[in-house]
Amino acid sequence: MSKRTPSFPKAPGGSTPRATPATKGRGAMSNIAGRFAACEVTPFDDGWGSLDLEPPALETTFTAEASRTIVTRNDSPDVPFDRSINPYKGCEHGCVYCFARPTHAYLDLSPGLDFESRIFTKPAAASLLREELSRRGYRCEPIAIGSNTDPYQPGERKLRITRSVLRVLEEFRHPVSLVTKSVMVLRDLDILSRMAADGLTRVYLSVTTLDRELARRMEPRAATPARRLQAIARLNEEGVPCGVLASPMIPALNDHELERILAAAADAGASRAGYILVRLPHEVRPLFVEWLETHYPSRARKVLSRIAEARGGRLNDAGFGSRMSGKGVYADLLRRRFETACRRHGLDRERAPRLDVSRFRVPPGARVQGTLFD
Repeated sequence: MSKRTPSFPKAPGGSTPRATPATKGRGAMSNIAGRFAACEVTPFDDGWGSLDLEPPALETTFTAEASRTIVTRNDSPDVPFDRSINPYKGCEHGCVYCFARPTHAYLDLSPGLDFESRIFTKPAAASLLREELSRRGYRCEPIAIGSNTDPYQPGERKLRITRSVLRVLEEFRHPVSLVTKSVMVLRDLDILSRMAADGLTRVYLSVTTLDRELARRMEPRAATPARRLQAIARLNEEGVPCGVLASPMIPALNDHELERILAAAADAGASRAGYILVRLPHEVRPLFVEWLETHYPSRARKVLSRIAEARGGRLNDAGFGSRMSGKGVYADLLRRRFETACRRHGLDRERAPRLDVSRFRVPPGARVQGTLFD
């Protein structure tokens, strides 16, 4: 059987990816068209060197969304929860590898710079959640917050939507897990520590690299790696069970740091760990290629080849059971390294019990009185 030669995506417009100036403070290199767009704009060099000029600063805009529901359900066998809340669509952190980027295509916006600069908010999240939890027959299971976009991205500082959601969950004694790259999670320690005392919450900090420069390029508006480790330590001190997600692992870019990330997180007090092999669905593929060609051109071919090796010759594998960890020799080695490091640092032992669903209750007055025929 002949070995399949992977083919890599081209940059927007069909040309071979070329180094392009980065927009300061942003992860994506361009505003490529979403897959549902009726037309596509291609950068064109008019002879004046305009493509080589540094792009102007890009301001973030926030648009309130009139949501009708707030809890999203899923039946994926690859995730340990069946419901989640995402207070924001889009994420200002600008992580170039973010697998949530393609969701902006459904809004007729670009998964590139639009995703990290045009943020949609859900100001009614708390009231919608209270309504959902008050329904007769609601079955309590842990809710995950931050599974798609970060609940503590910069806009949360003023909007406080995530905090309002946590207040409702505490009121109903509903278990919740959070994932973030932001130290802003410490702002809500008052709520989280009270919920943790009742076995109702767990927090995961995503630590992708310990290299400050790589983090700045890859996750331009997220907290530095050192501050994320400090957040783990503080959460641990306040009795909030905390884990670390060494995700995503990118071959030939940050995968050599796996053991050091887990060791540093364990030293800070993390009690559990997870990892995901980088995923490049839909528009994330060309965006990631652009980013590699701009920041790490000498390493780009090796990175992409290793990813394809673990993805059956492609840059993405959407199949259940393999999309998170990959397949093949490289993927197996990465998994064994992770498991060994977890055993070495005590991250394979469950120090915190399962989130407690037995404490859930609808507070007096929260449930709307039904009619005679309900």
